[in-house]
Amino acid sequence: MTRTFPALILCAAALGLAACGDDSDEGESTTAETESSTDLTAVKDYLTEHSAELAAQTEELTTLGQEYYDLAEAADFDYDALMKESGDEVQQIMEDSKAAFEVANPSYEEMEGVVAGVPRLAQYDVDIDAGADSTDPENAVSYSLELPNGETLKQPGNAFFVIETSLFGTNPDFLADTKQDVDGDGKEEFGEGVPDADIYLAMVEKFDELADNLDADAQEFEPTESDALTAITVMTPTMSEYFEAWKNSRFIAGEDASELGFVATSRLSDIADILEGIQFTYDEVEPVIAEEDPAQAEQTAAALEELLTYVEGIRDRESDGKEYSAEEADTLGSEAQRQAEAIAGQVTQAANRLGIELQA
Repeated sequence: MTRTFPALILCAAALGLAACGDDSDEGESTTAETESSTDLTAVKDYLTEHSAELAAQTEELTTLGQEYYDLAEAADFDYDALMKESGDEVQQIMEDSKAAFEVANPSYEEMEGVVAGVPRLAQYDVDIDAGADSTDPENAVSYSLELPNGETLKQPGNAFFVIETSLFGTNPDFLADTKQDVDGDGKEEFGEGVPDADIYLAMVEKFDELADNLDADAQEFEPTESDALTAITVMTPTMSEYFEAWKNSRFIAGEDASELGFVATSRLSDIADILEGIQFTYDEVEPVIAEEDPAQAEQTAAALEELLTYVEGIRDRESDGKEYSAEEADTLGSEAQRQAEAIAGQVTQAANRLGIELQA
């Protein structure tokens, strides 16, 4: 199972790709390509700061992945021998890799509202954070992995999913054929993953490529009012799907978790990070809404703040030791979705009044 992927995001990604590849006579300029009358430089700066940070962490993951691969190759890919001869080095590499991953995750999630919400960038979200594997071809990532051993791993799932489940040992498909005991204490415990070196190196290299490409495109991206409002209306009303992933993760379901990912940090942290990015984007585009309807602009800003505070409160209580039940997760997710849909509706109405086309 992959990280949960909202259908709206994947739809936007598909449409974005179609637009990029349309050479027909009808494929003329779109609303997204027109100049914006509002200065959204801060949105671009926010995006590029995060894309650069993500690229820095994927570079670190790749360096560490190569070190791990070199150790495995020196042991002729005998993973029992690898752990016996170089266990301490492997443990350090895995710890450093987890640390890099845990920085990369919020670096992406905080900009996901823009990346996934703007059709011409949204394929990055599919490949990095939301796409499924080959068993779900309609929603699968766009790439397959060419492994160092010459094999091909067809559409393995999104980059975060493959790397996280490899490092934390939750997906046997990506693990080496050896005891999953990274710290060498004789016990196989949760969070200890000994990745298959061929798969892992290929994946971190692909992740680094994706992050570099996203960073390059972010540098070229000139956000419009249509981009900002589209991102908000697409990304805000996805709360129920995010909460469903949280409910099915180890943070609630424990050993019975059906979600293999979302183990490094709670999905609640991701939700709060995404909402922070959405709120930032709204703050920058709010003046254009206020010109038409100041009261509506202020009401929407307050509603976004309320939703973010609501999610942060749940997240913080969990961090402080509160254990939520599946039923509570459903109730909390329903309330978050109610608030989110109201916000999306308000922004859609504002766009319509202003004559700003939202991108499908």
